[in-house]
Amino acid sequence: MGVIEQMTKRAKENKQRVVLAEGAEDRTIKAADIILSEGIADIILIGSKKEIEDKAAQFGLKNIGKATIVDPSTDPRMGTYSNLLYELRKKKGMTPEEAQKIACDPLYLACLMIKNGDADAEVAGAMNATGNVLRPAFQIIKTKPGISVVSGAFIMFTQTPEYGENGVLVFADCAVSPNPSAEELAQIAVCTGQTARDLAQIEPRVAMLSFSSKGSAKHELVDKVVEATRIAKEMAPDMAIDGELQADAALVPSVGQAKAPGSKIAGHANVLVFPDLQAGNIGYKLVQRFAKADAIGPILQGIAAPVNDLSRGCSVEDIVKVVTIAANQAIAGKANS
Repeated sequence: MGVIEQMTKRAKENKQRVVLAEGAEDRTIKAADIILSEGIADIILIGSKKEIEDKAAQFGLKNIGKATIVDPSTDPRMGTYSNLLYELRKKKGMTPEEAQKIACDPLYLACLMIKNGDADAEVAGAMNATGNVLRPAFQIIKTKPGISVVSGAFIMFTQTPEYGENGVLVFADCAVSPNPSAEELAQIAVCTGQTARDLAQIEPRVAMLSFSSKGSAKHELVDKVVEATRIAKEMAPDMAIDGELQADAALVPSVGQAKAPGSKIAGHANVLVFPDLQAGNIGYKLVQRFAKADAIGPILQGIAAPVNDLSRGCSVEDIVKVVTIAANQAIAGKANS
């Protein structure tokens, strides 16, 4: 059984409440119908009840009636949500009147529902830029304890079983943080290792990548990776982490033995942590295209509850997949807390 099939099975066995902020968007409604039909998650759609029901009828969808529809213009809980937002943001100068207005924004409302315990995860981004999806999450849900940076991981399904975990690897950060500090890079490493455990169900062997292997080059960029490795090991002593390693030293046993003798990670890594966003984003796209790898993500890490961002060019199938991932993150978050 593949990783996505395993995640689908776990989601069905422990159904989570996933809120779709763009509830009246065409692809989102179609994806919600599939998710409800297959029993992957309990779905909350934010939007006009009439518009959602009219579109469901137009598309011939049979399962939208199983969804919970939250219309910000009529929902009786809006006072609770606006009060919650005011309490969270009053020290930043927000007034009760502003809170009432902002709470009606579906992206804010979705996060308020999670914060209030009325939903377990959010998926959005089919119509909104990443920054618009993440801003309410930062302000309302915030990051996990001990984590200050949000990052984006990709699970890479390659056709080269000799690498990673039978061809499966996890890459980060490929989506969010342009130039992390050593402390932030360490946090990204630990979060990505946890993603490998929680979603890919593999025990992480984390390689901190650089253009140097174990002191073969001297540069401040290398120093950052060395320091990040040290901090990450302190943060997660139960996680196998090593660096700094070049990509070939991380992946190829003979090269790893030559460049980092004695390392348990070198030549056997299944989690690759890139030193910055440029390297990570370029790296995953090269592997995706040249190696015809499937890249599942970005899976957002570091937020205290799952909030996942879609590409605005996403397909219905993409939304179903990301909802499945978000449900699994919620399940793992509860198990780890």
